[in-house]
Formats: sequence, C-alpha cells, structure tokens
Amino acid sequence: MTEPNEEQKQPQCACIKDPFAVLPPEMRPRPQKKSNLRQVTCLGCGLVFWTNRETNYCMDCEKKLGQGS
Repeated sequence: MTEPNEEQKQPQCACIKDPFAVLPPEMRPRPQKKSNLRQVTCLGCGLVFWTNRETNYCMDCEKKLGQGS
C-alpha cells in the first residue's frame, strides 16, 4: 500500500474548514461573551465553587467570619 500524500489528507473544500467563509465579516457569528462567574477555592474550608462575588470564602465560612468579629 502507498502512503497518502499531503493533498489527500487535507479537506478539498473550504466549507469543511470554515462553514462561514462565504459570509462577509460583519455577518459571521461572533464568540459568545464569557460569564462573569469564576471558580474559587474557599480559603476557609477548601470548597471549590463558582461565584460572581469578589470574596474568596464560601457562604458558610463568610458567615462564620462575620460572627467571630
């Protein structure tokens, strides 16, 4: 058997590579805006969670810190 050359490995049509290639740039789909959520590891207990708050403590640890003061 012969090895396929580089031309045979690559797709023959541009539509396979980029289905929106024929559209003008202003009509191509834009990437979605990322969420404002971030993944955080709680500094108090080590729980890994997603939040949009600026604190790095989970709700339980934040309550405990508030009671101690």
